[in-house]
Amino acid sequence: MKKITEQYITTLAPNANAVNNGRKISQKGGFVKRFRSGDDTFYMGECSGSGKSNYITSADFVEENPVFRCSCPSRQFPCKHSLALLFEISQEKKFELFEVPEDILQKRQKKEARAAKAAAGKKAGKPKTNKAARTKKIKKQLEGLKLAEEMMHNLLSAGLGTMGGSSIKTYRDLAKQLGDYYLAGPQLYVNRLILEIEAFQKDGESSHYKAAAHILTQLRALVKKSEAYLKEKLEKEEVENDSNILYEELGGIWKLDQLQELGLKKENASLLQLSFQVVYDEARKEFIDVGWWADVDTGEVSVTQNYRPVKAMKYIKQEDTVFEAASVPMLAYYPGEINRRIRWDGASYSPVTTEQRKSLFAHAETSVPAVAKKVKNQVKNTLSDNFAVLLFCFAQIGKVGEAYVMQDAKGNRILLEDMAGMEGTVQRLALLAGSDLLEGQVLLGAFFYDEEKRRICVQPYSIVTEGQIVRLLY
Repeated sequence: MKKITEQYITTLAPNANAVNNGRKISQKGGFVKRFRSGDDTFYMGECSGSGKSNYITSADFVEENPVFRCSCPSRQFPCKHSLALLFEISQEKKFELFEVPEDILQKRQKKEARAAKAAAGKKAGKPKTNKAARTKKIKKQLEGLKLAEEMMHNLLSAGLGTMGGSSIKTYRDLAKQLGDYYLAGPQLYVNRLILEIEAFQKDGESSHYKAAAHILTQLRALVKKSEAYLKEKLEKEEVENDSNILYEELGGIWKLDQLQELGLKKENASLLQLSFQVVYDEARKEFIDVGWWADVDTGEVSVTQNYRPVKAMKYIKQEDTVFEAASVPMLAYYPGEINRRIRWDGASYSPVTTEQRKSLFAHAETSVPAVAKKVKNQVKNTLSDNFAVLLFCFAQIGKVGEAYVMQDAKGNRILLEDMAGMEGTVQRLALLAGSDLLEGQVLLGAFFYDEEKRRICVQPYSIVTEGQIVRLLY
């Protein structure tokens, strides 16, 4: 029989409730019949449910990503009955041997034919970019960037002090217009500006004035760089998508195959998720499931981001914490430098080994001055994140007065502090006091520049030892 873990089931489930409901069905003996093919590629079960007839649910493992089918009316995918079938397999319950049904064999053949056709088309050469359409879109984007530039000029000419009397409608209209010009990125900045103006008009706090100034600085940088980037593409008649990060900053959406065609990929990647969080972005009106992963081979820290718009919450699966090691046949990277976003289509999971944890020690940063320099170079770029999540091999973590500090092997220290707007983790270190976890281990942390203290600080996310991974942000 196939070996399936609960972690694997969780990664496939649309949400936590589906996992719990599937587990309950299995525990209560919901299956009256269970079947599997001799080659373990196909499993099927007859499960009692709320309907008059039993539901027939199946899982086809002929490819790496299983295909689920169920006769129930649920819109969730996979449904709780499919997940219950996986729990039956994971618990190694008895399945009768049988031949794969003829209709399943036909479905497999059709899928193979489609895949072969797609592969043949790819071999013959990728389809040519519609240059006329791309050129038209770029010209439209340039028009929209002019609108954004005019808005910034008007606001800066009047002075940010006029925020309290600004008309929100003016900015909302501009945000809508930018969407019509294929400028989802600049549109997002205007939405963030609107939120700060609304907040300032409610409480008059100067922090909103400062935040608005920062947003305008970012928007101005994006507009200037994007204008130069798009004009150059038109002049050189190279309108195809490229690996320039501005494509996404303007609102472009990458497809997995596009990233791979640009060479932004890695075969047979081994990843460990070291931290996980769910954040809400008010400007986007989206929840974002954020996972921080370390590459076992290189120590590179990358991020997965699963966007769930509020209006479509029930249709998009929420990601969850992953405690097992992920083996990814083909990993795709988004353009970027530190903390590149990653994606993949299909992975297998297995328990984390001591060797995998040890490898992170070999690749972690070891010098406070060196890592501070790296972070300063990151935050100097206006369009980059104002932090960098890195692995750091520390000599000791302890308290100096009331503050926590991290020290490297040469005695250099860095302050541990929570970033503004983030879930706090520093005080959780008190729970580890007196343990070996605070000496000679590896920390995964967000290194950032604190403007008030005028120094680089770090917020701890996790501590890695040779024997375990302790998450402070999970």
